[in-house]
Amino acid sequence: MAIQLFKAKYEIDECLAQIRECLEIGWTGLGFKTVEFENAWKEYTGLPFAHFVNSDTAGLYLAVDILKEHYGWQDGDEIITTPITFVSTNHAIIKSNLKAVFADVDETLCLNPASVQSKITDKTRAIMYVGLGGNMGNYYDIVRICNENNLKFILDAAHMSGTRYKGRIPGREAEVVVYSYQAVKNLPTADSGMICFKNGDLDEVARKKSWLGINKDTYSRSNNSGNYKWRYDVEYVGDKYHSNSIMAAIGLAQLKYLDRDNAYRRQLVKWYRKKLSAYPDKIKLVKIEDGCESSCHLFQILVDDRDGLIMELNANEIYPGVHYASNINYKMYDYAKGTCPYSDYVSEHVISLPMHMYLTFEDVNRICDVIIKFVNRDI
Repeated sequence: MAIQLFKAKYEIDECLAQIRECLEIGWTGLGFKTVEFENAWKEYTGLPFAHFVNSDTAGLYLAVDILKEHYGWQDGDEIITTPITFVSTNHAIIKSNLKAVFADVDETLCLNPASVQSKITDKTRAIMYVGLGGNMGNYYDIVRICNENNLKFILDAAHMSGTRYKGRIPGREAEVVVYSYQAVKNLPTADSGMICFKNGDLDEVARKKSWLGINKDTYSRSNNSGNYKWRYDVEYVGDKYHSNSIMAAIGLAQLKYLDRDNAYRRQLVKWYRKKLSAYPDKIKLVKIEDGCESSCHLFQILVDDRDGLIMELNANEIYPGVHYASNINYKMYDYAKGTCPYSDYVSEHVISLPMHMYLTFEDVNRICDVIIKFVNRDI
């Protein structure tokens, strides 16, 4: 039987019950369940503000745009970022007419603090940090660098739903945290995300800018009393980035099981690591930092012949992925070619193995057996 890279697991009856409430009251858009989900996410994470948007991408676009405006950053100012990420991370920087300055990654596949330090100039305004695969990497070293250099810390937590460090959800250190609930994430909906500002004033700006700049959304207008509840002002040229109650309904149902599901993902990783760690010269495992209780959205290894291994796995009906090709390889970022050598190595050697709730111990063993046989084929 084929083994997919990702396969979302839904609590179907509970999702349908939540969606049914939306349909019964006739409210499927912004408001109602979106408010419930925002409140549930704040309670779960301990973060002070949360605004439900239609994707992590939209949240990142809002985050950079709002910080630039709030702090008076100029076109051409710089944000230090990682090349090993989905393009949304770095598109958010370019979209706001800022420059993405790439620092290298380390063995955690997150930003290397020494490389970050070396990239700081008088035009640096922020650091964009990606917790790749749900891992923390050297998160607190990057926080320290931000504090010492008066830089803003932006956390792209697309993979980090449920990640903890020494029992605590990270993010309080950041100016803004952005999560993803895309279709194959640990907390899956069809597509949506959450933007969590530290500053309540910026949260209010995000709500306006995600609803075309309008200062009063349709849900609040429907609940206000008085003859003029329909009146509103338009304060920004915004976008339509907010999400809806159907996505929130699914998120509310799934949130109750996030910690349970992440615990099983960590068990899958233990099985993978136990079997593959016997071949350190052939299979390089991504370093997991002490104290990190990862969400384990991804399980990645590095091998010499990555593309050959993918073909061999495919021949055995196992379908892995690659997260990610270095963004510096893309035409729009080729100004940074040669600046991040370890990222270049990762881009050519990393492979993401299947990680989802339907995998069994037997599946993991089957995948590992194919990998071990392939990397030892010349012995």
